[in-house]
Amino acid sequence: MSLHPAQNPIATKSAKPALLDRGESTTRVEAFVDAAFAFALTLLLIAGDQIPSSVHALVEAMKGLPASALSFMLILKFWSGHVRWTKRYGLDDVLTNRLSLLLVFLVLIFVYPMRMVFEVLCNSLSRGYLPATFSPVIIDIPALFIVFGFAFGSLSLVMCWLYLHAWRQRDALRLSEAERIHTRIDGLNWLLATVVAVISIISALLIPATPRSGWWIGFPGFLYFSLNITATLMHRHADRLVARLPQAGG
Repeated sequence: MSLHPAQNPIATKSAKPALLDRGESTTRVEAFVDAAFAFALTLLLIAGDQIPSSVHALVEAMKGLPASALSFMLILKFWSGHVRWTKRYGLDDVLTNRLSLLLVFLVLIFVYPMRMVFEVLCNSLSRGYLPATFSPVIIDIPALFIVFGFAFGSLSLVMCWLYLHAWRQRDALRLSEAERIHTRIDGLNWLLATVVAVISIISALLIPATPRSGWWIGFPGFLYFSLNITATLMHRHADRLVARLPQAGG
């Protein structure tokens, strides 16, 4: 295991358990990851778009903002998750670099499928008012959810793997009890996201892609919204566990 050059793993005295920032310096891999995520966001925003030639074309182009915003937020979720992990643990070893590069690879592959899924979602919820850059056919919707599930699930699995790696290095990193609690909870959150993606893929395979399926055909996509609830509950649970810890110096 290797750490950032400027890392100081010794905790400073505090009135309550704190989460330390160990990633004080930026490695070349981290800089590359940040640049790659920025490039993915650029691809997301300019993909398939042309400069509007009239006010009407401008209005139509603006209708694509909700899908772009949702895609932007999703990619930002993984980027901020990686940044938070890096700052918290400051690891700079072979496995960390490989997992970080794998995360970038997966984001660049799945940036377009992510946007397509959100375009279908916005188009469906607005009853066609918000357009899609392609013509969605009901028989193709399960395939979109399957691809999206592989994208979301694989990215979440990489994040889970990073937290597992940090957990295995908990003694070398001298993680406090509070940090160990948050490491377990955050790792479980990413694992749960992976499980939800697998359930979504299975649902997409089982639900018939016919008009008779009604709103059930969108069930594989709606599953992901449950993660907002579970993440909130798990973070509150982590805060309660940390609050029960004895105060430093007490």
